[in-house]
Amino acid sequence: MQRFPDHLLNGYNNFMSGRFNEQQQRYKALAEKGQQPHTLVIACCDSRSAPETIFDSGPGELFVVRNVANMMPPYEPDGHYHSTSAALEFAVQVLKVRDIVVMGHGRCGGIKAALDLDAEPLSPGDFIGRWMHLLKPAAEQIQSNDIMTPGERQRALERVSIRNSIANLRTFPCVQILEQRGKLQLHGAWFDISSGELWVMDAKTGDFARPGM
Repeated sequence: MQRFPDHLLNGYNNFMSGRFNEQQQRYKALAEKGQQPHTLVIACCDSRSAPETIFDSGPGELFVVRNVANMMPPYEPDGHYHSTSAALEFAVQVLKVRDIVVMGHGRCGGIKAALDLDAEPLSPGDFIGRWMHLLKPAAEQIQSNDIMTPGERQRALERVSIRNSIANLRTFPCVQILEQRGKLQLHGAWFDISSGELWVMDAKTGDFARPGM
């Protein structure tokens, strides 16, 4: 008989005796009244870069959608399945979030895959390859730069990808309208796993800097 992973059960028990016990009334209120998060975070599914942990957020504060390389595809109402676009639609139209943060991170496996222009598909479906195709023009341009080291090219594309996703966000009519009305703000951020540093994108220039630096 299949056994549920012990480390998950142990973690759940710690959660119940710790955070849930301490914030039981908050969880009860969220269950009864529903969620009202103030921010949508589009993050990578990398296990090392959880937004709730990085921003020390409590239950109900962040609405998080995670995918490979924290990418936002452009607006494509074509009848296909679009999970990230669906999450955006719900966050903006129903939850009325005030801020959207596209948060990338260092040493991203998806970005590394995008830079490997000769990589073979991992499966017949080539799901990662097709997904990372969203970055193909930028990846080709950066990979062709012989002056940069592999690490520099990786970091460059990680940050270019964030700007690309923010540009794609603005192709959604609901985002365009609310941003123009001043009811929604778009942000970019990049997290360094090894040092814990957070770099925030300047909305006007697209440059990244550490807050307060």
